[in-house]
Amino acid sequence: MSQTVLITGSTSGIGYGLARHFAEQQFNVAVHGLADPATMQEITATLHAAGANKVITHDHDLADPTACKQIVHDTLSSFGRLDVLINNAGFQHVAPVEEFALETWLKMQAVMVTAPFVAIKETVPAMKQQGFGRIINICSAHGLVASPYKVGYVTAKHAIVGMTKTVALELARDNITVNAICPGYVRTPLVDAQIPATAKARNISEQDVIETVILKAQPTQSFVQINEIARIASMLCDPAMVSTTGSVFSVDGGWTAQ
Repeated sequence: MSQTVLITGSTSGIGYGLARHFAEQQFNVAVHGLADPATMQEITATLHAAGANKVITHDHDLADPTACKQIVHDTLSSFGRLDVLINNAGFQHVAPVEEFALETWLKMQAVMVTAPFVAIKETVPAMKQQGFGRIINICSAHGLVASPYKVGYVTAKHAIVGMTKTVALELARDNITVNAICPGYVRTPLVDAQIPATAKARNISEQDVIETVILKAQPTQSFVQINEIARIASMLCDPAMVSTTGSVFSVDGGWTAQ
């Protein structure tokens, strides 16, 4: 029986790279994202061509906890099992704290803290029943260290690190591991979108943002590659990795080693 992976926020960026990677391992893949139907069809065809056994798509808004619950139950209904849950969906907003809109703050916490909690809560009973599960939270270097003007994102990612460790302890005897991957800057649509916002907040050029803000944080002076994140995720899903739980894997070009 093919294994099943559900990846939130998997229509672009890191999530899409993870979907491609697991498709190549012949998983059933449940894709989620706020993409139009044509894009979803294209993604489905691409994942099938890459080797996915079966593919389903979800376009629910994770700001709604009920919708997040539905994604998990639809995946279980479609495939009969859920072996790997990857909480990846997120978005960035850059602004000084006094200008940070409360509405934006609440949506960020809903999508990046409450939605992973709901997804885990709804997935765990099925994983316990099947006697196996792997939960991976795609966090960020900002789950370990802070940057100015990103209070919503940094707060959410720090919360996810705490959630990862807590749930890992609860499930330690159930053959269900829970780990977090904390990438540094990856050249994704999320990063591209925050470059002009950061330039405005700091009153510098967009090129200066890349050179003196983004890559300055990473001693390698280069963006993290998605395939490296995917390889770590794949390793964590290995049935032999039973003692690797509650861990936080930094993939940040040395950023948090400083």
